[in-house]
Amino acid sequence: MATNGKKSRKKLIIFSIIGVVLIVLVLLVILGSKRDTVLTVQTEKIQRRTITQLVSATGKIQPEVQVKINAEVSGEIITLAVREGQRVSKGQLLVHIKPDAYQAGMDRAQASMAISEANLLKAEAEYKRVSELFSKKLVSQSEMDISKATYQSAKASGDQSMASLKESKVTFSKTTIYAPMDGIVSQLNSELGERVSGSTFTQGTQIMTIADLSRMEARVDVGENDVVLVSVGDTAKVEVDSYPDRKFIGTVTQIANTAKSRGLGTQDEVTNFEVRIRVVTPEGVHFRPGMSMAADIETQTHVNVLAVPIQSITVRAPKEEMKVEAPAQGEAKMTETKAKKKEEEKLDEVIFVVDNGKVKTVSVKRGLSDDAYYEVKGENIEGVEVVSGPFKAINRDLENGSVVKVENKNVKRTGASAEGEKK
Repeated sequence: MATNGKKSRKKLIIFSIIGVVLIVLVLLVILGSKRDTVLTVQTEKIQRRTITQLVSATGKIQPEVQVKINAEVSGEIITLAVREGQRVSKGQLLVHIKPDAYQAGMDRAQASMAISEANLLKAEAEYKRVSELFSKKLVSQSEMDISKATYQSAKASGDQSMASLKESKVTFSKTTIYAPMDGIVSQLNSELGERVSGSTFTQGTQIMTIADLSRMEARVDVGENDVVLVSVGDTAKVEVDSYPDRKFIGTVTQIANTAKSRGLGTQDEVTNFEVRIRVVTPEGVHFRPGMSMAADIETQTHVNVLAVPIQSITVRAPKEEMKVEAPAQGEAKMTETKAKKKEEEKLDEVIFVVDNGKVKTVSVKRGLSDDAYYEVKGENIEGVEVVSGPFKAINRDLENGSVVKVENKNVKRTGASAEGEKK
């Protein structure tokens, strides 16, 4: 009996210890869940800045004016009077194509023209003679009609021969090509002795390109969402790969009305519009056609406006939610779609402002943006500390009233805030 009593007391003690441990664990979990999670964040003061909205695009440097020289007749190049990179003047000889076949054609046309003129003179003299006889009623009406028809046919044949002669002369003249403008031979595609093809109705072989390299422009592709922001006359800063660490000033001169599409009908379809930017070429800089470049087009500027870092703005659901009655069964699907749209429309754009170790959400309205800051409008936000990082905390973790710890020592600051810390 005594042994059983000892065993019962031992079991009671063990179960009591286990119970105490469980109670302590439950209390720790409950107290731990009530303790606020402290998030480490970086902040920056909201200050006034000048915000310039930029549209960035890439493209190539090209001459404003360039002319492609194409063969309009076929034959062998027997004279190539220029070389690539040579400066030429308007009217200067460029190319001479072997003219023998076209000379022969012109000779045939001239011979045909001589025969037509002789026939016309003969028919005209006969027509005058018959007309005089007909006036004296010495020939019949049918003879008069035949003489008139013969004269008109000879005249038409003469006109046709004249047109053929003019055409052959024009074709012959196309065997010699002269420079249509002052410029530089920027590209030479053919060689002396090479055969080229050409005709009146199709584009012939491209022999060379003449360009005015004193006036250069950047041609960039701008997306359909951004092109509506760009206007003729906007200033642009152009960076050319061949001249690193230099920026050139340009002006938008032309915006395409028709889009250029790539990957049509696929998921990678891209719609762009070509924008042309006249670039000021400083002395000592020599742009060449086809150089790669990038441009930042300044579309709009707001001066002395409140601005926050781009990453500081996020979205949150509004504080007060509207109660929606349960929809009828037949309307459930339509109501669900509408509810999703309303949910998206209800999201507020907010920033997180630090106040006594906690953050509070402040609704703002966005304006222009540059590559680092957004213009914002809000109540009583000038000079306050806004959370600027990390991105995960701003985008997901922070809520109104979250406890935070500010650490800015190792954070690289920008703009006026950085200047203030240096001082």
